[in-house]
Amino acid sequence: MDKKEILRKINLYADLLEFHGGNPFKIRAFRNSVNLLRRLEGNIEEMVKTGSLLNIKGIGKGIASFLNDLILTGDSPELSNLLDKTPTGILDILSVRGLGAKKVSLLFNELGIDNLDSLEKACRENKLAGLKGFGEKTQNKILEEIKNIKASKKLLLLPQAENIAYEIVQILNKINSVKKVEITGELRRVREIIGEINILILTTSFEEFKKEANDFFVLREFKVKDYFTTTQVEYPAFDKVMFTVVNEESDFKKALLHTTGSAPFLEKLGAEKDDDEESVFKKKGISFIPPEMREEEYFNLPEKLRTPSNLDFEDIKGMLHFHTVFSDGINSLAEMLEAASSLGFTYAAVCDHSKSAYYANGLTGKRISEQKELIENLRKTSGIKILQGIESDILKDGSLDYDDEVLKQLDFIVASVHSNFGMTEEEMTNRIIRAVENPFTDVLGHPTGRLLLRREGYKVNIRKIIDACADNSVAIEINANPYRLDLDWRNIYYARKKGCLLAINADAHSTGDILYTHYGIKIARKAGTQKSEVINFFEYEKFVKFLNRKVTRNVD
Repeated sequence: MDKKEILRKINLYADLLEFHGGNPFKIRAFRNSVNLLRRLEGNIEEMVKTGSLLNIKGIGKGIASFLNDLILTGDSPELSNLLDKTPTGILDILSVRGLGAKKVSLLFNELGIDNLDSLEKACRENKLAGLKGFGEKTQNKILEEIKNIKASKKLLLLPQAENIAYEIVQILNKINSVKKVEITGELRRVREIIGEINILILTTSFEEFKKEANDFFVLREFKVKDYFTTTQVEYPAFDKVMFTVVNEESDFKKALLHTTGSAPFLEKLGAEKDDDEESVFKKKGISFIPPEMREEEYFNLPEKLRTPSNLDFEDIKGMLHFHTVFSDGINSLAEMLEAASSLGFTYAAVCDHSKSAYYANGLTGKRISEQKELIENLRKTSGIKILQGIESDILKDGSLDYDDEVLKQLDFIVASVHSNFGMTEEEMTNRIIRAVENPFTDVLGHPTGRLLLRREGYKVNIRKIIDACADNSVAIEINANPYRLDLDWRNIYYARKKGCLLAINADAHSTGDILYTHYGIKIARKAGTQKSEVINFFEYEKFVKFLNRKVTRNVD
């Protein structure tokens, strides 16, 4: 069990304890332990096994016992007992942003609300507005959150859909009548949100396939859809799975083109029924267009932006914008650097949260100095170049939350919005542009603030922001976290057109999160991005030149 999962279980236990009116001192102790364990360097599992966890101030016998059960048996009787006593719908309500366990308990005890449907009904009947700690504004926010949660259950993020699709492909490859399998549709086109999983199958016989496949899936009636044989598949993890099944290799090639889509792309391309991927582009006299670029937007691009991307994970050099136990990360800086080095990165810029992000244990000036000392020591032994950066909060007026004296001590600055999301489009745009104009800003982090399937981005004129970044030699982040993938691929095209540099950052909070970089690269490839346009594909010397373009930094 990794640290992230351990902390999740502790938080869940504290929430359920609070929901059931447990001892407030015990609840506080468990919540405090999450912050202690997050910043802890070393392996929690080993500390539990050796009993050394009790040597840490703030970790008492109760928490140690909870962790002992959790890690040694994979379960906690205390947590299981609370889960058994809790209506299952309460866990869904606890996922609603803005509703803590105490408020959820109040809703349950006062109004009998025990699932999302009853919560939604109560909001629509204006029953929450009169409760202590609630109001009409809160009620409307809850309704919006419920809408997002319900919509997200019908949709998948890119990695979620990939995992399900790969699992299905593994099953299909065990079926005797299956000769070949390809994932197509939205997944092959690398859409950030997936509404349907499409899988193309070449089989020796429809009848044999139906017989064998029904041992693993529930196949609904085969039908002809767009002149290929298709069936809707019932699959426990996601109910929108479509199989396209063909008997001939020639039909497989045709179906690969047509099931990949997108439909508007194929229509504008002028693809016909009998076209396949080998023939259609030759027939039209154009170069092969990779699947990820096959969207309607492609035909509105200038010729210089139509070249397929040359990005590859193997060629990325710099891990930029990641967090450690100094702020809200799960792993130490040494652990993050070791993981980065093992993945082939040659330099790294740590960017823990800044002082305004108190909720994320943001760094004060004193703690920046402490981290600098740690970095100096690590440089003596590390096989990777280390830079000290910061993810500096953009304040409401557009200033960064450190003065120039602090900023000039740092090697790399990512400027990000983390508060005051409700500003007007003009206010938010001006706020971000002012931050972009700060001579210390190197990268604009997650520029629209969106969280896919969770939260809309703030209102902002993204084209004006991109223009400002291009004018001020500030790179724009493609935040590779699958919930963000921000900058959006549609806007990446505009950024490239304006000559704006990009940075593909995992925004990693643990060693495992570093692999999110793959998704940032996929989205950048979807927009045809080239190595020369992404600062962390630069060799170290070229990256240092970028850092010194406006402000002289003493980087070796």
